[in-house]
Amino acid sequence: MDISPDLHMHSTASDGVLAPAELMRRAHAHGVRTLALTDHDTLEGVAEAAAEAARLGMDFVPGVEVSVTWGGRTVHIVGLGVRAGTPALEEGLAGLRAFRETRALEIGRRLEKQGVPGIYERARALSNGRLIGRTHFARALVEAGRAESVSDVFRRFLVKGRPGHVPGQWVALEAAVGWITAAGGQAVIAHPARYGLTRTRLRRLIAEFQAAGGVGLEVVSGSHSRDDMFTMAAHARDCGLLASSGSDFHDPATPWIELGRLPPLPDGVRPIWHDWPLAA
Repeated sequence: MDISPDLHMHSTASDGVLAPAELMRRAHAHGVRTLALTDHDTLEGVAEAAAEAARLGMDFVPGVEVSVTWGGRTVHIVGLGVRAGTPALEEGLAGLRAFRETRALEIGRRLEKQGVPGIYERARALSNGRLIGRTHFARALVEAGRAESVSDVFRRFLVKGRPGHVPGQWVALEAAVGWITAAGGQAVIAHPARYGLTRTRLRRLIAEFQAAGGVGLEVVSGSHSRDDMFTMAAHARDCGLLASSGSDFHDPATPWIELGRLPPLPDGVRPIWHDWPLAA
């Protein structure tokens, strides 16, 4: 059985737990032959991942997941096939990483006020000195015995109205798509069903995304239900968007989002990889 391309996954360059090369080996062992590394707001892991994927004979796509503020909420835009070293993209991502560090310090300060001392340092250690995100705080809180699981931490500490919540101040949609296209990439709206948007609001997001030069919608996602998948396929068909597929894999400890388990794209959509020169 052919295994679908997996064009959305994370390594230790952002908030995944596997190093880029180790992630490639796991994907290969699970039957994936076409894949993209899409760490949050960084290309740091791309060179290592690309080298290991080449050694394994895999089709590797350099990618990134850009944090965007749209309509008062955080939305993620995946860039596929981006070129490292492109000034607009590299400078833009550097700005987002700087904000992530500022946000992390504030999350640590707020949690310390709630009686959780040293949590910033714990989270920083888990990030291995790289980009630090809320998931690192969640893992640190679990290790400290403050919660049973990462999802429990998010519910109790890190979402709106909870003590460790610090709102994101990310880049505008138009700018993010512009960075990706300037770097020769294709912009894709990541896991669109996760945002809880009404049909009208999602169509508005899609319209603004397309006006900025965006071309794809993540139809199959590790966080999408079967109904979500078919709903997003309908949006892709109606709006003329290319359909993408990605697990959003972070951690082997979450086997329900595993590499190599993505269902095929629904009929009637055009895969974003349709015109790519794939070998694997």
